[in-house]
This record gives sequence, C-alpha cells and structure tokens, in this order.
Amino acid sequence: MTSIDTGIRGIKSVFNRIIDGYDRFGTWMNARLPKGLYARTLLILLTPIVLLQSVLMFVFMERHWNLVTQRLSAAVSRDIASLIDVYQQYPQDKDAAFLRKMASDRLGLTVELLPDADLPPPGPKPFFSPLDSALSREIGSLIQRPFWIDTVGNSNLIEIRIKLEKNVFRVFAPRNHAYASNSHIFIMWMFGTSLVLIAISILFLRNQIKPILQLAEAAESFGKGREVTNFRPRGATEVRRAAAAFLEMKRRIERQIEQRTTMLAGVSHDMRTVLTRFKLELALLPEGPEIEAMRRDVDELQNMLEAYLSFARGESGEGPGMVDISEMLEDLAAHAERQGRKASASFSGPPIVQARKEALRRCVANLVANAIRYGKNIALTGKREPRWLEVTVEDDGPGIPADRREDVFRPFLRLDASRNQDEGNSGLGLSIARDIAIAHGGDIFLSDSPMGGLRATLRIPA
Repeated sequence: MTSIDTGIRGIKSVFNRIIDGYDRFGTWMNARLPKGLYARTLLILLTPIVLLQSVLMFVFMERHWNLVTQRLSAAVSRDIASLIDVYQQYPQDKDAAFLRKMASDRLGLTVELLPDADLPPPGPKPFFSPLDSALSREIGSLIQRPFWIDTVGNSNLIEIRIKLEKNVFRVFAPRNHAYASNSHIFIMWMFGTSLVLIAISILFLRNQIKPILQLAEAAESFGKGREVTNFRPRGATEVRRAAAAFLEMKRRIERQIEQRTTMLAGVSHDMRTVLTRFKLELALLPEGPEIEAMRRDVDELQNMLEAYLSFARGESGEGPGMVDISEMLEDLAAHAERQGRKASASFSGPPIVQARKEALRRCVANLVANAIRYGKNIALTGKREPRWLEVTVEDDGPGIPADRREDVFRPFLRLDASRNQDEGNSGLGLSIARDIAIAHGGDIFLSDSPMGGLRATLRIPA
C-alpha cells in the first residue's frame, strides 16, 4: 500500500506540475497577445493561413521542388555522361567539332575540351542550394570521375568540369535544364492569393466588429450619464440581440428613474409644505428658549430631508457639459476658507473636461465638507491625464481606520468611535459622492494623507 500511495502521489505531483506549467504558459501568452477584439479576431484568421502556407511551402520545397530538381540534375548528368562515352569510345574529328555541334543542337549544352588542364580548386559552397547538392550527387553517381561545378557564378548557366585522362571536359548547361526555376511563380501565386483573401477578410471583419464597438461606446456613454444618440441595432444576429437588450435596459432604467424622480418630487413638496407650516406656526409663537430649540429642530429636519432626497434622487436630470475643474477647486477652497479653515487648491493639465457640472461639484463639495468637518488644514489638488481626471482632497483630521474605509460609503453610517459627529450630519455625504463618481464611470478611494488625516481621491474618465 505504501508503494502504491507513493506512486499515486508521484502521478498527482507530475499532473499538478503540468497544470501549473500550462497556467504559466497561458498567463505568459495572455500578457503578450493583443487585448482588442478586432486584433484577436484578426490573429485567429491569420494564424491558420500562415500555418497552412508554411506547411504548403515545406511540402512543396521538400517533396516537389527537390524532387524535380533532382530529376532534372539526373537528366543533365546522363547527357554529360553520354557525351563523355561518345568522346572516349568513338573516333572523333579534330578538336571534337562534331561532338560540340551535337551537344549544342541536340542537348542544348556547350562543350569544350581543355587539353593538359587540371580542375580548379573547390570554391565556396552555397549555404542552401538544392541544385548544387542534387547535381553533385548525380554526377558523382553516374560519371564517377573527379569533377568541379559552379552553380553560383553566371545566373543563367551552370559550369561543369570533368577530369579525363589527358584533358578536362568542360560543359556549360542552362540553369533551367537542371533546376526547377519556375517555382517562384507558385510561391508568388500562393502569397498573392493569400494577401487578397486576407484583405477581404479584414474588410468583412471591420464591418462585423464595428457594431460591437458602437454597442460598447453606447453602454460606456450611458454608464457615464451621457446621452446615447443615433444608436440602433446593427451587425450579426447576436450583436443585434445584445444591442436590442441594451436599448430595452436603457428604457427601463430611464423609466424607473423618471418614476422615482416624480415620486420624490411629490414627497418633497408635501414634506416641505408641512415644514413651512411648522415655521409659520413657530413664527407666531412668543420668543423663548423652547421656541428657539424647536426652530433648530425644524431646520435640522429640513436639512436632513434635503440630504435624503438628494441621495435618493441623485443628479439624473442634468446633462453633460464642459466643466473647468481648476476654477471649481479654487471656489471650494475659498468656501473652506470662509468656514475658518486653511485651504489650498492646485491643478495640473488641461482643466476643461466633459461631465455633469452640478453633480461633479456636489461630489467634490461633499468631500471638502467632510474635510472641513474633521480637519483644520485642507489641500485640494487636481491632475488631468490623457484618459483620467483625478481630484484629491486631504485634511489633517483624525482620519479613518483602514478596515472601516469602505464602510463609510454605506448610507446613514456614522463612525462615532473614530470621528466626532456634528448634529446635522446625516451620514450621506460620502455615499452621494461615490454614487456621482460611479455615475461618471469612476470611483472614490480613501487612503492616509501625508498631512496626517484622510486623503479622498476622485478618479473619473476625462
């Protein structure tokens, strides 16, 4: 049982290593592959074509091209061997004039006899030449005499020298007699048709990807609270279904927001009527400590009501526009100065961004109000990057523990143990601020400030 358990554990260990290696390879490949749908789809189309062309070229080079070159080289070698046999076995006229004429007229070869000559020294061999290797192999096999060939000199002719007893048999053969020189036509046709097919695939692919990109842009714009105009379902059936589902979801959300806004408007009107009646009745009563306390309670109730309605209503009725963030930060810093705090504001980069002006101001103002409530020194900084806008509000207050920073975004939550609470605090400031940030496609992050308190960072798409 021990050996069996050891074997099973070994198999499991090998299997786990294989899975880990596959996961690491997948992570490595995913980090280097393109992230866009268009690029990935194009890669899916191109990879099989490239692999197919590579296999075809290998098969053609290895089987067809080399085989044809070998047979052509064998034919030329047999012609030369026949000429050498004729020269040696039968009487020849002076200077072998008839032999040269027969070789030129019948075989297309140019023959010369070099008396009392030796073979030249071996020249450099080409790095990759099917002709050189095939011709050398066939001449050595058929003629079986010392020889010297030059396949890299004159591009149209091949020079072959055969050592005989007293002289050297020199032959010039056209290259296309021993080499499949028209193979490049096949390769050109193969690559040419592949380029045409790839171009057609790219055109069709762009038309298929375009509706998906438009759907993504429409969803992103709607998520940022911008108007979605001139969008309609297009493209393949699946893309049309997704676009139709998005439009239906958009209509339902807008209808729900409209119904909620209408209901809240009615509630707000009724509650404000009652509060106004309270204020009138208190104004008619004689002055006294009890009346003043009741007025403060009514004012606090009205402020809390406004905060609740603002949180529930949001800023859905406001459209996007151009906002000067630098000017906004300066105004909020001046407001903090008027509240008796020491504040500074700075901004780097282009200050004009597209956003819902009042909503964005309310978001940053809530962060500033939180800093005013708990700190004495406040720093407002802004930074515009190519794709993001970042606004930071810092204070020197008591801060928030790291494990409670997400809790403060929950509605109506108050951290009594960590930060002092004013009586008018409803616990909705940070909740409203984060809702506005998310409506713009961004978020708010809390961290420790170098000033000793809290740093609130607003980050939204620019």
